[in-house]
Amino acid sequence: MAAYAERAVRKLTQQDLLYESLRRAILDGDIGCGTRLASSRALAEQLGIARNSVLYAYERLVEEGFVSATRHGSVVNAVKLATGATGTNGTMHRIRTVGADPANGASSREPKPPPHEAEAPLLSRRARALPPRRPSHAGPTALRPGTPALDAFPLAQWRSAVERASRDVRASDLGYGDSAGLPELRQAIAQYVRVSRGVRCQPEQVFVTDGTQTSLDLCARLFADAGERVWIENPGYLGARVAFAAAALQLVPIAVDAAGMAASAQDWQTQPPRLVYLTPSHQYPLGCVLSLERRLAMLDAARACGAWIVEDDYDSELRHDGPPLPSIQGLADDAPVIYLGTFSKTLFPALRLGFMIVPPGVAAQIATAHRTLARQGRVTEQLALADFIESGRYARHLRRMRKLYEERRDGLVAAIGKHLQGILTISADAGGMHLSVRLDAPLADVDVSHAARAHGLFLSPLSAFCMDAAAAHYNGFLLGYAETSPAAADTLMQTLARVVHECLRAQ
Repeated sequence: MAAYAERAVRKLTQQDLLYESLRRAILDGDIGCGTRLASSRALAEQLGIARNSVLYAYERLVEEGFVSATRHGSVVNAVKLATGATGTNGTMHRIRTVGADPANGASSREPKPPPHEAEAPLLSRRARALPPRRPSHAGPTALRPGTPALDAFPLAQWRSAVERASRDVRASDLGYGDSAGLPELRQAIAQYVRVSRGVRCQPEQVFVTDGTQTSLDLCARLFADAGERVWIENPGYLGARVAFAAAALQLVPIAVDAAGMAASAQDWQTQPPRLVYLTPSHQYPLGCVLSLERRLAMLDAARACGAWIVEDDYDSELRHDGPPLPSIQGLADDAPVIYLGTFSKTLFPALRLGFMIVPPGVAAQIATAHRTLARQGRVTEQLALADFIESGRYARHLRRMRKLYEERRDGLVAAIGKHLQGILTISADAGGMHLSVRLDAPLADVDVSHAARAHGLFLSPLSAFCMDAAAAHYNGFLLGYAETSPAAADTLMQTLARVVHECLRAQ
């Protein structure tokens, strides 16, 4: 039987594999209604397996209603066939030699292929419109932005914090906790951002999430209705575009210049937003900083039209050249700002912990809605993180990482100047874990990025972060340096120079 080829892969017993094979054949219509299956003794002999294995498979089919045990043997019942029935791996399954007698009603028809997506789409329009994304573990990782220096993470200290937290966990902590997060972590986050970022908040305004992407999804669902406008930076963070588009919001791209999002008075009058998404302390991907003048103007305009500002402060603590500007949220008591933070950049992505700080006037309403939409877990990790922050180890870790990232940034800048002079121009390098560079060669950034993958380089083309016609004005790359030593940066830039010259010769 052809289906037995799966046994080595899935490690099924003979009886389970026979049961699945017969069940699939019945569902696919290969064994028709009224077919009398071969006797257990005959089928066991034909397949070279124990008779008990056949009896087990037949009994399961009887229990599930696929087969009836009669005086004349096991007979297939009438089963409503699903059009285009598929197996667990999404492919059509066939089974022909199972001891059934075609003269007794076995179907000879071939299963119908799955319906074409245009005729019967399986996913919603919103889901089908989502941009494809490669698995994070696939392809090259050199120069990939967004991942911190995991080799420099104080794993021993974190392991100790987790072990202490595990000892403190009680049986009562294992149930469904507060959906907003553990009180200890909310308190620790509130105290930390008040000091480090000038955020005005109390613990009850803090909502622990699975990271920035979850926070953005909550903002889209809790603060706006389908069809309402959301302003996004252009170019801007793809994750924000995905979250807002998935919530059926109307995306309005607003241009970015050297001082951040450049919204005009006409923009506010002709297409007033419900949400304004900003990365003001380190614009993603260009790296510019939203000026204080624009921050204050943004607050005034948002109040006037009843809009919410979503402030994504993803890596401001990693600024190298002087302290970052205070958060927009902290500029006024009544600021209509939802402040987002994440530990994926400052600690490690697998932690999957971030937070959302909402204005005090809506905190109680958000708490009620959040309890309906979300559940919390990872008690040990939350307790460990609270301890890590309160003990001062988190602040010490950030100081070490700022110094390390500054060294790695300087190494990459030097390597670009050495090997790519006149080809790449650095646009911003004041902080974070990546550089934004302009490609001055007469090549498309997307083409160079594609060619670089064959050489083990991950280049994020700037044009991919743009909407509409803005892509024509941005031709360059986002180069991550957090995991790249100065020596490695020199080698990588040599490789990139070769890639660029190969692309030029191929024109």
